[in-house]
Amino acid sequence: MTAAEPLTPPAVPVGHARVEAADAPDPATVTPREARAYFRTGLGGPTAGWAPGHAQANLIAVPADWAEDVRLFCARNPQPCPVLDVVEAGGWTTPLAEGADLRTDLPRYRVWEDGELVAEPTDTRAHWRDDLVAFLIGCSFTFESQLAAEGVPLRHVEQGSNVSMYVTNRPCRPAGRLSGPLVVSMRPVPARLVDTARRISRAMPAVHGAPVHAGDPAALGIADLSRPDFGDPVRPEPGDVPVFWACGVTPQAAVMASRPPFALTHAPGRMFLTDVPDSRYRTAV
Repeated sequence: MTAAEPLTPPAVPVGHARVEAADAPDPATVTPREARAYFRTGLGGPTAGWAPGHAQANLIAVPADWAEDVRLFCARNPQPCPVLDVVEAGGWTTPLAEGADLRTDLPRYRVWEDGELVAEPTDTRAHWRDDLVAFLIGCSFTFESQLAAEGVPLRHVEQGSNVSMYVTNRPCRPAGRLSGPLVVSMRPVPARLVDTARRISRAMPAVHGAPVHAGDPAALGIADLSRPDFGDPVRPEPGDVPVFWACGVTPQAAVMASRPPFALTHAPGRMFLTDVPDSRYRTAV
């Protein structure tokens, strides 16, 4: 597959409810450790709004003989793929979250074989391999608490849905055997607050940084905002402008395009919650 060819994301067979259990806690009141404990029991909704004030991360794990391709792909495409940590082959712990288990502590995962989605488990211990190298990649959910603090509404949180994500017409820079298109997340932002959203996110390059585009989605090759490739449609309010950020689902698009024999990732919108305060990734801009 070349970057010019269309990429058809796999159907998502799981429910879209933001919290998938009747007895789920208030996401805004739990600590990251408590959230991971809930996810470990099978609670599986999107993680936007969970443990606000803490960084969240995307996950991709590949066999060791593909790890250098992923590392180089991330280095060449730092906006969609800002690396927060790399876990050595066979490991499943990270200093970003004491006591966490990358095999069990995300709400939902995706298992890929030859670029095809074959499973979406809530526990990957049966799929985890001794040769897997895991990459934790910054997530834009990390700067959402600062957006909210400065009055920028989060429509997907308000509507109890996952964020909208789209495959664009912009190719990433290839690396070794990996190539694929840029994926973006979209948040409707009131026009008067677009500059505020841009300023806040620009100060956090480790979690995707400033938007890649605001306004006409056609400039990114997006034909219909109501039909996201990943996540849920998010309803704009009058006066909102669609704002697009580089997205950590981009490595999954590269998996689909490049077809490594095996990969394991988070399910879009269902992230790894770290113990790291989001302020650690905020720089002065």
